[in-house]
Amino acid sequence: MPKPAFDWALVPSFLAVLEAGSLLGAAKRLGMHQPTLSRHVAELEAQLGVPLFERTGRGVTPTAAALGIAEAARAMDDGAGLLTRALARQQQATQGTVRLSTSMVAATWLLPKVLAEFQAQEPGIAIELVASNALSNLLRREADIAVRMVRPAQTSLIARKLGDVPIVAAAHRSYLAQHGTPKTPGDLAQHRLIGQDQDDAILRGFAQMGLAVTREHFALRTDDQVAYGQLVAQGAGIGFVARYAMRHWPGVEVVLPSLPIPPLPCWLAVHREIRSNRVVRRVYDFLAEAVPAALIA
Repeated sequence: MPKPAFDWALVPSFLAVLEAGSLLGAAKRLGMHQPTLSRHVAELEAQLGVPLFERTGRGVTPTAAALGIAEAARAMDDGAGLLTRALARQQQATQGTVRLSTSMVAATWLLPKVLAEFQAQEPGIAIELVASNALSNLLRREADIAVRMVRPAQTSLIARKLGDVPIVAAAHRSYLAQHGTPKTPGDLAQHRLIGQDQDDAILRGFAQMGLAVTREHFALRTDDQVAYGQLVAQGAGIGFVARYAMRHWPGVEVVLPSLPIPPLPCWLAVHREIRSNRVVRRVYDFLAEAVPAALIA
């Protein structure tokens, strides 16, 4: 008949009896009933196949076998304590709340999948996602971490470049089927363009390419970046969008792929002091690894 599997949970009972010199003293130390402790010792003796204590009128005396395994048992008990403390530290490092600031486009099209993957790995860490085009001031603790398309200027911040965000001209195939596909940059002026209202970034981009495009060339104008992307996705015209967002818009295609649109740099920023926080550091490290892959996926 095979011996039962060794029960590591019996080791603390063995050590308590060994150190107390009696079942009663060990039971008091461990806060358990003496019959329970006596049963633990008997079970351990049965598993090892040797007696561990000799009962005397004044208590118990360890046998040679008990003394022989005492050092290993103490090492095992110390290891269990180290394991418990390590687990406690790990639990503390994976519980908390981190406030993450990013643009509306990144919050809508880039980060949701990244954050879903993070939550699957770290369910104890809550993320507060601040979707705003305003640059949150990390120095004032308006956010713990920021993912931005501009490099932070403050020297007290740690900034890490995650990659470049390709910007492309794009349109839904339904629009292209009706209005044709532009063959040269100059053809864009003959198309229904989607532009920005107050922001002149697109106009400046055309000017750098030597194209005389004015605000009036844009049939639709909005500074809401999410609405802007949806206008492109619904076939309203040709717009200029982050390439990573296109995977969410079935039917949207790149037009004029050789159009020299400068990419936007993507930066991850965190305050130097906050980065020493284990929870914030865990989120920071995850984003540093996951976002670059998401930019090119």
